[in-house]
Amino acid sequence: MAKAKKATKKVASKKAAPKKATTKKAAPKKAATKKAAPKKAATKRKPNLAFMRPLTPSPVLAAVIGAGTLPRTQVVKRLWDYIKKHKLQDAKNRRNINADDKLKALFGKDTVSMFEMTKIVSKHLS
Repeated sequence: MAKAKKATKKVASKKAAPKKATTKKAAPKKAATKKAAPKKAATKRKPNLAFMRPLTPSPVLAAVIGAGTLPRTQVVKRLWDYIKKHKLQDAKNRRNINADDKLKALFGKDTVSMFEMTKIVSKHLS
């Protein structure tokens, strides 16, 4: 038992000993020695051709966005223009669209989320 107490005293005395101050030289900055890699020129993003293919809207969808072939991106854009023009976006939950008579015929229900809207509209394109 006496040996155990001595061992703990030695450990305690080692911990309590003050640390020596060490002086370190500042390491040279590595970033300054390396040359910066030349940045690649920004390349223009190519649109996905599946989105750019002209599609014909159904008569119900054509009543909202107009007749004629349009790419899918333009169909969604015109649909949002119609929604904003007639203030059909829900005031409390901006993700929902409250359908008027034309949109109710298109959607089949009174309120549709913006994520459902694209799914429903894709069924009306060929």
